[in-house]
Amino acid sequence: MHAILALWSAVVNWLALRVVEPVLAALHLSRLVADPPHEIAQYFLLTAMQVTIIAGVFRPLEGLWPAERWADRRATAVDRAYTLLKLFGVLPLFTYLALPPLARPIGGAGDNTGGVLSLQGLLPWLGWHPVLLFLVYYAFYDLVYYAIHRLQHTIPWWWALHSLHHSQRQLGCWSNDRDHYLDDLLEALIVAAVALLVGVSPTDYVLLVLSGELLQNLDHANLRLRFGPVLDKLLVDPHYHRLHHMRVDPDRPGLHHCNFAFIFPVWDILFGTALFVEPLRPTGVGDPMVDADNRHGLVGQQLYVLRRFWGAFRRRAGWRPGDVAFDERYMPVREFDLHRLEASQIPLTHAEGRATGAVAQPESSVSSCASRAGVPTSVQWPRCSEPASAQRAIAASSSGRSLKRGGFASTPAASPTVSRQPSSSSRRNTPMPL
Repeated sequence: MHAILALWSAVVNWLALRVVEPVLAALHLSRLVADPPHEIAQYFLLTAMQVTIIAGVFRPLEGLWPAERWADRRATAVDRAYTLLKLFGVLPLFTYLALPPLARPIGGAGDNTGGVLSLQGLLPWLGWHPVLLFLVYYAFYDLVYYAIHRLQHTIPWWWALHSLHHSQRQLGCWSNDRDHYLDDLLEALIVAAVALLVGVSPTDYVLLVLSGELLQNLDHANLRLRFGPVLDKLLVDPHYHRLHHMRVDPDRPGLHHCNFAFIFPVWDILFGTALFVEPLRPTGVGDPMVDADNRHGLVGQQLYVLRRFWGAFRRRAGWRPGDVAFDERYMPVREFDLHRLEASQIPLTHAEGRATGAVAQPESSVSSCASRAGVPTSVQWPRCSEPASAQRAIAASSSGRSLKRGGFASTPAASPTVSRQPSSSSRRNTPMPL
């Protein structure tokens, strides 16, 4: 162990002196970065180890025990680009450049525990138990992410951003960081602000983020893996999180509104959103305005999703919590003829969305109308956002496709199911099946 620690220290020193300091000097960032070069060097070493584990462990395991079998993995290439860019670019820039200036006004700069609501100030004995303190921070960190995740699935304009993460049909070990950068920024600002308020030091914050990232990479892996009847109640496993990414079941439209926790399922258990006993299902979305993300590369996705976000953000309907789909002008639509949409397999046009009264209808009337009519609050959509004639051709050509999953083949409906969240009123009236 001593030899390993000595080697680690030597590598960190070499990286700090030979790489980090020269790069900061060349970019004229030395005065802007408050953290010592050795901490930055440790971050990049830990990040390199994380990427090595993803590529060298999780990815080979996906080939041995896949949850879904795919003819090719071309759709996962953009997710790999997202992961590398975030871990080696976006995250360190935010942590070491943007975060310190934000921390100073509330006393969080430097490696101290001086938060406004410092846990160590409230419970001084935690300072004598650093491992326990870190676990408390970890649980609190996961609770904050749970709350954010619920909001991402509830507020239409935030769902317009977060739906990029859910539009991936080939969910795999690289998919965790498939996010819009505005969504990432909102998450990071909230989590970092809470961390600073409770007194999390920058060093602990980096460890929280990186360890959480690695566990979430495993959670998203295309693995037929469960931790067992006891451990899966303590830690999120790939089966558990894959159910969160499943397409909606028209017969049980509230089923997929589950498993929001990233690390500890206890939050889902406490708030009634845990789902353990359910077979694996195909992942992705069916809303053509969201599934169209898959036609773009990384830059194209960022621009396309930004238009979807702005279409929801600038409208009143985009601020009303509840279940929405997006019409051709990115307007959040709450009520429409589900039977007609399933029969035609054509997404709503802007005129059709307004004709149904969906935009003006309050959420409670939408869910009650659907409930009285016996119509599920979810709908099947085609996998595109092409013009109507092209969509009919695509839908007709897709009727004979089959999807091989876990060694067996299943033939899905001609149109995949939209991954949309049940309205808040629907959640109040219909208990989540566990």
